[in-house]
Amino acid sequence: MTITSLPVPAQAPAAAPANIAELGLRESATFDRATIADIQRAAATGVYDIRGWGAKRKVPHFDDLLFLGASMSRYPLEGYREKCDTDVVLGDRYASNPLHLQTPVTIAGMSFGALSANAKEALGRGASEVGTSTTTGDGGMTPEERGQSKHLVYQYLPSRYGMNPDDLRKADAIEIVLGQGAKPGGGGMLLGQKITERVAGMRTLPVGIDQRSASRHPDWTGPDDLEIKIGELREITDWKTPIYVKIGASRPYYDTALAVKSGADVVVLDGMQGGTAATQQVFIENVGIPTLAAIPQAVQALQELGMHHKVQLIVSGGIRTGADVAKAMALGADAVAIGTAALIALGDNDPRYAAEYSALGSAAGFYDDFQDGRDPAGITTQDPELSSRLDPVAAGKRLANYLRVLTMEAQTIARACGKSHLHNLEPEDLVALTIEASAMARVPLAGTSWIPGVQGSF
Repeated sequence: MTITSLPVPAQAPAAAPANIAELGLRESATFDRATIADIQRAAATGVYDIRGWGAKRKVPHFDDLLFLGASMSRYPLEGYREKCDTDVVLGDRYASNPLHLQTPVTIAGMSFGALSANAKEALGRGASEVGTSTTTGDGGMTPEERGQSKHLVYQYLPSRYGMNPDDLRKADAIEIVLGQGAKPGGGGMLLGQKITERVAGMRTLPVGIDQRSASRHPDWTGPDDLEIKIGELREITDWKTPIYVKIGASRPYYDTALAVKSGADVVVLDGMQGGTAATQQVFIENVGIPTLAAIPQAVQALQELGMHHKVQLIVSGGIRTGADVAKAMALGADAVAIGTAALIALGDNDPRYAAEYSALGSAAGFYDDFQDGRDPAGITTQDPELSSRLDPVAAGKRLANYLRVLTMEAQTIARACGKSHLHNLEPEDLVALTIEASAMARVPLAGTSWIPGVQGSF
């Protein structure tokens, strides 16, 4: 018997599911889509990923803390009639000319090379307008930045790129960089497409060749040598200029104590949420500790040495709002520094360049390929055409506006806690929303007096 198959009637294609959940699919927490994409990229190229910004993984941060506003047991200050001061003096331990800033929000080190000359000028303009400081970064001092910066901190880095004793003397403070929050223990990168003739000339490098900065200083191996170096810098500047020491947050208790022992006027503590112009993604996401965990350890070291607020502590790494500023200061910081947020204020990741970000395989709000030198906003590039898009005067105004808002927001919180100065904020004004944040920040879990790991709390 012959069996003849009947024709199967044509069927309309199944409609695509409205979302993946309709298919009953569940994304792996271990191998999520971003992880799969990273593995596929590594398999296809054979090279590790390099990017800018800081850690993108979620870690306990300032959002996990809340302030206890005043009511009956504490009296708030009247916003329009009672002052809340914001000024800060940095570097008065040994230096005869410490910095007196009008706001505790400063601009972190970002190099010319990583940033365009217009961006560096804009940072100086914005900082000067509100009476705060900006910082050079690797690669030396530019005339644009020095000319527009009332208070300029000169970074002294392991690479010594652009290091000039004459520029040291022109600086208002010197920051010896031992580490960076995004890459403690590692050096920076500047890829060849950003090594123009001007950048190469300042750094004594060949044009167009990738540059990797050293991870440690060439002329010392420990804190005793650092003490000698600080002494040399004081001699060069006639003991007038404050000396900062910047550390990436890894072992902040010991590093802060050693910086103080070596003679630092100021310690700069950079948490893992701090940004970078370019380094390996695996480094950014897996080395260092969160800013929230680092501050109490550094403060403890200062307190045990009897140097808290005598040697000032500047905290950076993930500062975004006036609330972040106030929380850092309540935990014991004297000032904060911003980097990524300052670039966003200048115009980084601006939606008006959405089409160009898309053409680069990214999107406004996600662009982090600072190393490529193709930034449509003209900030993280050395391309003359792109750089010309950034008006340093207008960008400086935007930064100044942002700095004013941060300061006013911090004042608002301080007044609500009954404080007449931002420096009067204290850990007693804070509670934590999670056990992890409570343990790291060493403040009680909200609704309790319990601090994990602290005996006698409940």
